[in-house]
Amino acid sequence: MSPARVAPVLDVDALLDDPDTRVVVCCGSGGVGKTTTSAALAIRAAERGRRTVVLTIDPAKRLAQALGLAALSNEPGRVAGVHESGAGRPGGGELHAMMLDMRRTFDEMVYAHAEPGRAGTIIENPFYQTISSSFSGTQEYMAMEKLGQLAATGEWDLIVVDTPPSRSALDFLDAPQRMSNFLDGRMIRLLSAPARAGGRGLRKIVGAGFTLFAKAVSTILGGQLLADASAFVQAFDTMFGGFRERATATYALLRSPGTAFLVVAAPEPDALREAAYFVDRLSADDMPLAGLVLNRTHPVRAQLSATKARDAAEGLRGAPLAAAVLRLHADRVDLAEREERLLSRFTSAHPAVAVTRVPVVANDIADLDGLREIGSRLAAGDSEEPAAAAPGRALRSAR
Repeated sequence: MSPARVAPVLDVDALLDDPDTRVVVCCGSGGVGKTTTSAALAIRAAERGRRTVVLTIDPAKRLAQALGLAALSNEPGRVAGVHESGAGRPGGGELHAMMLDMRRTFDEMVYAHAEPGRAGTIIENPFYQTISSSFSGTQEYMAMEKLGQLAATGEWDLIVVDTPPSRSALDFLDAPQRMSNFLDGRMIRLLSAPARAGGRGLRKIVGAGFTLFAKAVSTILGGQLLADASAFVQAFDTMFGGFRERATATYALLRSPGTAFLVVAAPEPDALREAAYFVDRLSADDMPLAGLVLNRTHPVRAQLSATKARDAAEGLRGAPLAAAVLRLHADRVDLAEREERLLSRFTSAHPAVAVTRVPVVANDIADLDGLREIGSRLAAGDSEEPAAAAPGRALRSAR
């Protein structure tokens, strides 16, 4: 049951232990275990000696539940019960976790970078209140802003980023360009024209065009919204350059050798098609791809084929329990072979992408020990036994 092409094996521990690895970004479609993978990687890195923070952009709050926490805030909070084991390089290993609060991040950025006295005017503006909570692309831009803030502190050995589900998970790659296009767009330039045209002569130049623009937009949006938008842009004008600079710096961070992208997928046709899209997109943008995490696989170690198992079951009519076990084994072999075929197709199209497989666990992941087990399976790759968790097994035996 070997695939047509064998993929290189992703060495997760080597990735996490490498001091040059500063950011790990987990991306993938919804429902493939991406949030659990992010948390498991962060715990494993912390317990191997790295000061780690995990940031989720997913508003479903699954990360807090997986870490056994009531909630996560917009600032890193220490996760109790995660202790360095000495299994990796020595250091001050510990874990912090947080969840992006898009509106709060936007507010903090305004207070930090607006001219004195303008922050309150900006934040109270109704147009700002709309775009800071629901404008398309704001979440992705604020994710870039928060990642940039975390990296700029120099406080963390490793930042693990859990991205939103589906293809929108890569939207944050486009955030700098989209924000730049938005700020340089004709509408923004017209809205800010009265403030930028400080002299009488300039006002005459822009006046006619802005009047026509204002009449057209007022018909569609309403006069008050246009007034709010114009006031917002004029107050916000001095921050535009800083927006671009910080977003560009974070984009450069994502493309640097210190960043590693992990594409997470399940052994299902749709999930692997999405994974192929992610891999192709990352390659096109020259983003550093570390490999594919294939979650919830169903490996079979026994050598008995599905056909022989079913034939044997037919010969055990007087032993229904034994026959049922053989049929169950045959179904499991069929499932494993199906998953192997799916992975083989992916590998044939992307032969250089390293892969680690994570066998499915029987129970829901609801605590730190469960996440440690996932971390062990991530590190084990295709080997028979999971790599030793650090220090998960010792903690379980001590309880």
